[in-house]
Amino acid sequence: MALLNILRYPDPRLHNVARPVEQVDDYIRQLADDMLATMYDAEGVGLAATQVDVHLRLLVMDTSDGHNQPWVLINPEIIARSAEMRRSDEGCLSVPTIYDEVERHAIVTVRAQGRDGQPFELEAHDLMAVCVQHEMDHLLGKVFVEYLSPLKRERIKTKMIKKTRDEMGRRRA
Repeated sequence: MALLNILRYPDPRLHNVARPVEQVDDYIRQLADDMLATMYDAEGVGLAATQVDVHLRLLVMDTSDGHNQPWVLINPEIIARSAEMRRSDEGCLSVPTIYDEVERHAIVTVRAQGRDGQPFELEAHDLMAVCVQHEMDHLLGKVFVEYLSPLKRERIKTKMIKKTRDEMGRRRA
């Protein structure tokens, strides 16, 4: 399994809308495996293909305490949402070290295809519900900071640009 490069906000490619996966084949299965390896290596709980510059409707996640219950969702679609909303701190592998409160549905039901190409439905609660909604936003070209105020967004953007510039300078030195 290969580790993939995670795009960093405000990279404009994070705003690309993902296309449906036409066929679950070896390429898609390998991509899912590489995404899981990348997510675990980065100590995340979810990763959308958009974040690794592949604009297909594919996400992976593992919200288990032991990080041993991976999920692969291909062409996911939310088919039901609870009326109850919850606010919780979110972070993102594309916006490292930044956390802020976002309001999401407390429970969502998702229909998707698994790594084997077979359709399934998943009712997600708590952290898994947050994760599914967050990663599906990525597939629509939306980053969680877009839920924040324009002022916060601008501060985060400036901080991320500076952080990237500083890291690039250290690599050259």
